[in-house]
Amino acid sequence: METRRTLLVDAFTEEPLSGNAAGVVPDGGGLTADQMQAVARELHASETAFFTESEEADRRVRYFTPETEVDLCGHATVAGHALLHEEGAIDAGTHALATNVGVLEIDVEADGAVWMTQGPPELREVDVRHAEVADALGVEERALEEVADDLPLAWSSTGLAFLVVPVARLDDLGNAEPDVAAVEALCEAVDATGVYAFTFETLDPDAALHGRMFAPLAGVPEDPVTGTASGAVGAYLREYDAFDDLPAEMAFEQGHFVKRPGRALVRARDEIRVGGRAVTVFDGTLSIPDAEEDDVIEA
Repeated sequence: METRRTLLVDAFTEEPLSGNAAGVVPDGGGLTADQMQAVARELHASETAFFTESEEADRRVRYFTPETEVDLCGHATVAGHALLHEEGAIDAGTHALATNVGVLEIDVEADGAVWMTQGPPELREVDVRHAEVADALGVEERALEEVADDLPLAWSSTGLAFLVVPVARLDDLGNAEPDVAAVEALCEAVDATGVYAFTFETLDPDAALHGRMFAPLAGVPEDPVTGTASGAVGAYLREYDAFDDLPAEMAFEQGHFVKRPGRALVRARDEIRVGGRAVTVFDGTLSIPDAEEDDVIEA
């Protein structure tokens, strides 16, 4: 049995116990996928990032939810690089990160802000009824139909696919009561990781939108602040001309309805980039059974 340093880092915030908590294992070298999955299940963050050495990039990362491996995770990327920079393991500048969707550029600024360049956007409108989506999210059908003439229901991906759902008002979004089984069925039907619902009504006047993201198929009933989904939504806003003049930088607020408020910054005029800050809230070690053992991890 061995031990590994394991941390919880809150991303898209500078306030501890807010934003989106990510598990971070700075040295994941030699761990099997089953061991990584067990660690992620023990930490029970929405995603845990395992960093290892790479021949094609500065480092390699794999992401696991408590239930499964996912190809890309924005908040765990921001959390991991913010931690590495804070501890002096990496300098400010551009770093190449090998992921399951290819090598991505991660920019770390001198003040600790981290920017993640996401993959080329892919988008398509989906053939699902507003009534079906409204029932799954637990909102009135009216809340979707009021904005349907300007903004469609669409599948959007910058490395991880989401069903993007525009909602008329913040009250509609805040009062949503998703049917987990229906959201799972909807995601399976459109081949999406989760559903990102948003409204242009915000709590903070300088925010571009307020979002909520549901991904029960990945073991995440509701994610507080979602980096990859924010990138997909930034691509969506550009594709469907949501603004007369797309802002150079947009703040997406999220997490308030699960008491984990935070904000992801999005740049979408050229490449899709998602950025933010992070703060470490827990630093310890886990005992990890050998790969052939089937024991429970001990904290």
